[in-house]
Amino acid sequence: MNNKNKISAAYFFLTPALLAIFIFFLLPVLAAFVMSFTDFDIYSLGNFRYVQFVGFKNYLQILNDPLFWQALKNTFYFVIAGGPLSIAVSLGAAILLNSKLVKYKGFFRLVYFMPVVTTLVAVSVLWRFIYHPKFGILNYLLGFIGIKGIDWLGDPNWAMPAIIFMAVWKNFGYNMIIFIAGLQNIPEDLYEAASIEGASAWQQFKNITLPMLAPTTLFITIITMIGYFQLFAEPYVMTQGGPLNSTLSIVLYMYQEGFRWWNMGYSSALAFILFFIILIVSLIQLKVQKETAL
Repeated sequence: MNNKNKISAAYFFLTPALLAIFIFFLLPVLAAFVMSFTDFDIYSLGNFRYVQFVGFKNYLQILNDPLFWQALKNTFYFVIAGGPLSIAVSLGAAILLNSKLVKYKGFFRLVYFMPVVTTLVAVSVLWRFIYHPKFGILNYLLGFIGIKGIDWLGDPNWAMPAIIFMAVWKNFGYNMIIFIAGLQNIPEDLYEAASIEGASAWQQFKNITLPMLAPTTLFITIITMIGYFQLFAEPYVMTQGGPLNSTLSIVLYMYQEGFRWWNMGYSSALAFILFFIILIVSLIQLKVQKETAL
């Protein structure tokens, strides 16, 4: 088979997948982008003649919307506090389970990974009972050490930290598995040579483990950041964005505008602002990582 026939065969097999991506991904994204420049609402669903092009009105309205800035602040709080904590817990668990000190590693990996494959809504409902101010197990345990119970999801100062803690517990197992794979690719000879030279465990971790895990850490940081920017189910199920909008995220606000108030054009504009925020943060992370590597 010559090169021309090989290329034709490749296009033949790729066409169904590319067509599906174009129909079910690219076209909806393009439609949403166009919708963000219109006043598309519930009336427009019945008759497209009600749709009016409003230009950048939705984007300008967002910039003057206090709820958007509150949601943006909450989202960044969740990402900045929860992201590094989740990565640190994942790395710590991976190092522990990759060491020779732990027996039954397969069992512990399964246990730590189980929350990842558990339905997020079910987990959120379960943690609502854990955080219950009167009957929750967390306040019950705090009572044993003399600490007064906290209204975890009803106090604006504690609601977001409570959601962050739950999200870290839910998600760290996935990153842990990736970190374990990265740790297993580090040659044991490096650690043996460092031990012979008298390097301590901390020095080995700082000078061998962290540099060798840099590509893995970059990948995990980016996917964790993107996932945490899309915070939705946890506040939707546990707090509905309250109390006092202290857990309102951009995606939850987008959902409320689009499917509660049917401001689909405004909601689409929110979606693309979030997209550009994630894109900019991802590019910054890649640039910082590249400069660090050099």
